[in-house]
Amino acid sequence: MVFSKYIICIILLAFSGVECKIGHENGNPYVFNDEHFTTLFKTQEGKVKVLEKFTERSELFRGIENIRMLFFEANPLTFFIPSHWDSDILFFVAQGRGTISLVFEDRRESFNIQKGHLMTVPAGITFYMINRDENETLVLASFVKPIANPGHFVPFFGVGGQDPESFYYAFSPEVLETAFNASIDRLQRAFSQQGKGVIIRATKDQIKALTAEEDSPLPFGNSYCLEKFGPCQIFSHQRDSTEFGKLYMVDPTEYVKLQELDMYISFSITSQGCMNTPFYSTRVIKIIMVVDGQGRFEMASPYEEEEGSTQIRYKKISSELRKGMVFVIPPGHPTVIIASQDESLETLNLEFYAEGNERFLLAGRGNIMKNFQKEAKELAFAISAEKVDELLDSQHLDFFMRGPSRSNHQDTATS
Repeated sequence: MVFSKYIICIILLAFSGVECKIGHENGNPYVFNDEHFTTLFKTQEGKVKVLEKFTERSELFRGIENIRMLFFEANPLTFFIPSHWDSDILFFVAQGRGTISLVFEDRRESFNIQKGHLMTVPAGITFYMINRDENETLVLASFVKPIANPGHFVPFFGVGGQDPESFYYAFSPEVLETAFNASIDRLQRAFSQQGKGVIIRATKDQIKALTAEEDSPLPFGNSYCLEKFGPCQIFSHQRDSTEFGKLYMVDPTEYVKLQELDMYISFSITSQGCMNTPFYSTRVIKIIMVVDGQGRFEMASPYEEEEGSTQIRYKKISSELRKGMVFVIPPGHPTVIIASQDESLETLNLEFYAEGNERFLLAGRGNIMKNFQKEAKELAFAISAEKVDELLDSQHLDFFMRGPSRSNHQDTATS
């Protein structure tokens, strides 16, 4: 037992007992809670929340300064009114069933979406959405990439009136009369009726008419539009599945719109009481959103013990996780994510600047240290290579495995 603890201490690069245990009540820059969201739109039928800029928490996240994160929540049988944005938008359906319609100069394309679907709306494309379910709230996690002003986005509503205000109000009356070939009185009557906000109630008949054809693999038979604009079901791209967890991943070769965003997307389901193998990524900044369940994460973060010191030391960043939380993992930072003993943990994982990235496991069957030469093991560990191999071969599982027991977690939390 003592020998094993000695080896583990070497592997963890001398954490030296330093820990930064973080909950929602304090200021860890890696973790975002409810308090870090502000309400962008809110009506009786739903709301849109936006997460603060990542760089407002820390300069560590300068690499994702241009990425913004929003949550759309719409009650059953509701309509999100038409708008276009000055940003590319990636939607992930975390809950419910809906329909998104994209409007072009010569056509309109509608796509049914449900949990697990990814869909992009390019900058400048007018779109509207419905929640077509009669009972369940539609929840969309969305990632916005502004085009002109990094980190800042603007939605433009043409229809509407006072709430939301129509951008047509910005034009002079004579311009509008000429453009529409209609009197300003007629225009004011048309553009002043809507005052219920951006998410409004619709009738069952209206929802039925706005819903794309059920179970049709293509939106009204247009295969070109599906390839260019349509949704991608992440649950159709399973990469790993064991009793300890499941991993689904979509890369840019499978969903071409991800190439423009330079990102990979994965979805993990870690079974209750289980965890993923400690890992790190070589190049990507990983944004992780808790879709459902509870758990915790731990991450090794470098720090300077005192200013001017040349010795690199590491502290443990940790946080309890719950539904709706977001946390960020920088490149190179060893991390582990653990589901609670009471329920599984579902996370949506976005990896930005993904080209050329590698993910390396730090334990288990795929542990990269197994590929060290014998002499390298002996020199690095200062013990025989046989003893090192004996330890590294003790865990035969790969990406998912059974997690620490409840008693071990409690002991760690109180130490």
